[in-house]
Amino acid sequence: MLLADPKKNHLLAALPEPEWERWQAQLEPVEMKLGQVLYESGDAMRYVYFPTTAIVSLLYVMADGASAEIAVVGNEGLIGISLFMGGESTPGRAVVQSEGGGFYLPAATLKDEFKRAPVLHLLLRYTQAMISQMAQTAACNRHPSLDQQLCRWLLLSLDRLHGNKLVMTQELISNMLGVRREGVTDAALKLQRAGLIEYSRGRITVLNRAGLERRSCECYGVVKKEYDRLLPPRGTT
Repeated sequence: MLLADPKKNHLLAALPEPEWERWQAQLEPVEMKLGQVLYESGDAMRYVYFPTTAIVSLLYVMADGASAEIAVVGNEGLIGISLFMGGESTPGRAVVQSEGGGFYLPAATLKDEFKRAPVLHLLLRYTQAMISQMAQTAACNRHPSLDQQLCRWLLLSLDRLHGNKLVMTQELISNMLGVRREGVTDAALKLQRAGLIEYSRGRITVLNRAGLERRSCECYGVVKKEYDRLLPPRGTT
């Protein structure tokens, strides 16, 4: 269900009032469907997206078509940081991993606004947090077990949702984690046997978040701490 309030996105909610008044007139609602590709590698970026209830996975795509998730974006941030970092396109792919709503803003508007100091500082802090997530994801994909990676991925998703249920296909999860679908099934069944989740036909219900946190590798805690340090509190807006 599409939320009508753009300030359900925490970056938009943190804008100073003069900037918010300028942006509000140009923000447009958008519904993001499961598996929808917002950006493809090399595409010119016409818009930036601010999820409110959707979650988007950023994937690095190899020359042979294989892909792996490098970051996840939900109501804490935006998709399209390449625009204000000087690029007109992105080397990766942005795919909706949990459908929901959001808002988009023309790329030209964001590039103009980036020259203003308050917006500049906010977006740079978000970019630093995003870089930290990417670095931890790279380390996590190299070392911990697959079920630990799945715990991290589920916790990052929960932080960006309003409930404890996720609707995902095995194919999407395997693409994000860069593993075979059979591996995803095995890892999910391990977590289900431990009483942490319920898993059935692409639907995941988290039963024990504290248990997921204990079972996850250190990467989730590092990423969450950095987002909490750099960005405004995620309280109700």
